[in-house]
Amino acid sequence: MKISSRSALIAALLASAAFATPALAQDDTATAAGSDGDEIIVTAQKREENLQDVPISIKALGTEKLDELNITNFQDYTKQLSSVSFLTVQPGVTTVYMRGVAATAGGAEGNHSGSLPQVGTYLDEQPVTTIGGTLDIHIYDVARIESLSGPQGTLYGASSEAGTIRIITNKPDASGFYGRVDGEVNAVNKGGIGGRLEGVINTPFSESVALRVVGFYQKDAGFIDNVPGTRSFLGGITVNNNAYVEKNYNDVETWGGRAALKVDLDENWTVTPTVLYQDSRSHGFFGSDPSLGDLKVQHFYPEWRKDRFVQGALTIEGKIGSWDVTYAGAYLDRKDSSSSDYTDYAEAYDQLYSSVGGIAGYQYFLNASGNTIDPRQNVLGTDHFKKMSQELRLASPADAPFRIVAGLFFQRQSNAIHQDYRVANLAPELSVNGIPGTLWLTQQHRVDKDYAAFGEASYDFTPNLTLTAGGRLYKYDNSLIGFFGFGRDPAFNQITKATVPNPVWSTFTGVGGCYTTEGLTLRDAQLQGRTEALLPATVDGSPCTNLADVVNGKAVPKRTKDTGFLHRLNLTWKPADNYLLYATWSRGYRPGGINRRATIQPYQADFLTNYEIGWKTTLAPGFRFNGAIYQEDWKKFQFSFLGQNSFTEIHNGPDARIRGIELDTNYHAGGFTLTASGSYTDAKTRRNLCGYDDPTLACTATGPGGEINYISAVAGTRLPITPKFKASATARYEWDTGPTKLHAQGVLAYQGSAASDLRSKVFILALHDPTDPAIAADPTSYYNPAAASGRLQPFTTLDLAFGADIGKVSLEAFVSNVWDERGQLSRFEECGSCGQRPYIVYVRPRTFGVRAGTEF
Repeated sequence: MKISSRSALIAALLASAAFATPALAQDDTATAAGSDGDEIIVTAQKREENLQDVPISIKALGTEKLDELNITNFQDYTKQLSSVSFLTVQPGVTTVYMRGVAATAGGAEGNHSGSLPQVGTYLDEQPVTTIGGTLDIHIYDVARIESLSGPQGTLYGASSEAGTIRIITNKPDASGFYGRVDGEVNAVNKGGIGGRLEGVINTPFSESVALRVVGFYQKDAGFIDNVPGTRSFLGGITVNNNAYVEKNYNDVETWGGRAALKVDLDENWTVTPTVLYQDSRSHGFFGSDPSLGDLKVQHFYPEWRKDRFVQGALTIEGKIGSWDVTYAGAYLDRKDSSSSDYTDYAEAYDQLYSSVGGIAGYQYFLNASGNTIDPRQNVLGTDHFKKMSQELRLASPADAPFRIVAGLFFQRQSNAIHQDYRVANLAPELSVNGIPGTLWLTQQHRVDKDYAAFGEASYDFTPNLTLTAGGRLYKYDNSLIGFFGFGRDPAFNQITKATVPNPVWSTFTGVGGCYTTEGLTLRDAQLQGRTEALLPATVDGSPCTNLADVVNGKAVPKRTKDTGFLHRLNLTWKPADNYLLYATWSRGYRPGGINRRATIQPYQADFLTNYEIGWKTTLAPGFRFNGAIYQEDWKKFQFSFLGQNSFTEIHNGPDARIRGIELDTNYHAGGFTLTASGSYTDAKTRRNLCGYDDPTLACTATGPGGEINYISAVAGTRLPITPKFKASATARYEWDTGPTKLHAQGVLAYQGSAASDLRSKVFILALHDPTDPAIAADPTSYYNPAAASGRLQPFTTLDLAFGADIGKVSLEAFVSNVWDERGQLSRFEECGSCGQRPYIVYVRPRTFGVRAGTEF
């Protein structure tokens, strides 16, 4: 089937859905009006409300809908969320965006030293937003997923700048003992065999105490082949990857469980402790190199990732008089470790230095005997992320004309960062000091703290007209300390330069930049003839400290902090039953932070101001149509990119503006249900993005021949990652044949094209040391990263399912991605100079499977 016919098909289906009109959500479980979902209960505003009464653009997927759509992970449910886009390189390393609020370059956003997220993620009452990738929580026995578009700063705070995603689990039930078991087996086209096994048991111990336990195991089959190949470097070195050749290279295993205990202390007070554990092991590489053919890659070192997290949480709910009181506390511990192939980096630099004999002719990759060695790198990394959050809030009676929600919030999150760039047989004196074989080391400790007092007040001027005003007073305090860079031969002296300091002859970055007891860098101390005694390492495992401030002879973390106020103002009008109109003016923010290259200034907070009008209509029972039109102004957005040495840098860029429309529709009649949602997003920069730091945003400098233009992206450039159009539609029909209930379902999803990088120009000297004689670049020379990595191409997928419920047993056969579409989720390069080999992360190829489940 041609792309054009697929586009026509989705257009026809969305059009029919629009005439049959919808809702911004369908939750088939938490309803008070039966199976047609006329009433959908959400808690987006920190109290239980009918979705159609909440003046926010929300999409909600309930338990039954999640099961019908076979949703188990992040990629599954975001297919249904038209305002959500994301950038991913592998499971667990995913950055989420909403409404086009994205300004990344080369995949630099979302790593351990990047900006804090723009989209908040909650598990029940607790935030699980993390540095370095969204938690991909396994979805099973979940009451609903709520997606809140637009700034949610007043109630959800930092990192809910562009929106919030909430995963609400089913709670223990004291009414009776019951459970459920589900299993699946599937086969991926051009890939392997996968499947999953899941179960839940609900056990009451008394009328006031119940336990609910969930367990799961999932195997995602691989479909990328690591094919044989060689790499040759100037100097006569050729290597092959024979030891790592493997079909279906990128499989994933995930297992874990969740337990919740609900204790009703009396008729007003309830205590619910919960624990979540999840362990994911991925193997291989999830990008494909199109130059090698379909779903193939050619890598030369072991590639794997282990991601394990556990969270303990406590929720206490009760009443003081007629006021509701809620306490929510949690502690999250996440450990991940990985091994990555960095051959592309060595290949790129060998080509860059080709005029002087490549790496072998210009640098010093030598063994202990002084012989040239293979310059490739194997990156070994670990992150240990911890997050503690506490929230206490009060809510006045929901049926009063004047209502208040107010509270206090605190969270502290930290990350112990370790990145070891290994070169086999590298001489000890050329390695990072004390770590033979390590070319580059990042050993840092990051802490992000957030304090807030928040509140919203609503007043009903009439039964049909309500004004809501909210605010959040916040303070953030973020810090970073540690070591980054190369080693330094202890015999090297900055004046005599009689020996080689390290393989790349860097005297600024690494041990040469570590602080002495006098507060100077080692390099400057040698040049000035001062003491060379180094301050002790502040982070275990590092040779010394070069990322810090020196205060009174002691290295202390580099810190940035600020306070501020966020607002939300909303006017809601109900001109008639089942019709709601609203207008909102709101603001969200993302905290500032520290750059991990010590010479670069901290980046400041960025802010998103939202102007929105929306409507929610129930035109008939089972027939809803909701939507929103908005403009958002994004001030001095944080821009992440790979700078010198492919090192992530974050700067505050220019402003941007985003305009868009969100529509969502649901029609239900008898056994037939049709739902559709779509979004249009027009996101552009307002001013030029400069290739070098320029607070004036003029993007000019004086060069040998006069004024030089350094514009990386001109004003009016579309922001990357988010397509202009994204839509999905689901049609489902159920019918009875005696004791058997049959169903047939189709899910169609379309995603338009988008840029993978904001920049059209990266100036060569911005990536390399301008004093490096091997570069000898014209100061105006550049390459086009958006063209090098390529645009994310539009794609359409179709999923089909047919099944039966026989009593308490359910059976289903399905095929996802019927057309075996190579839908592009991400495009990226391995390093800032690695334009020779862009990679593409695809949606899973066509997959056939069967599912079975039973209740008891």
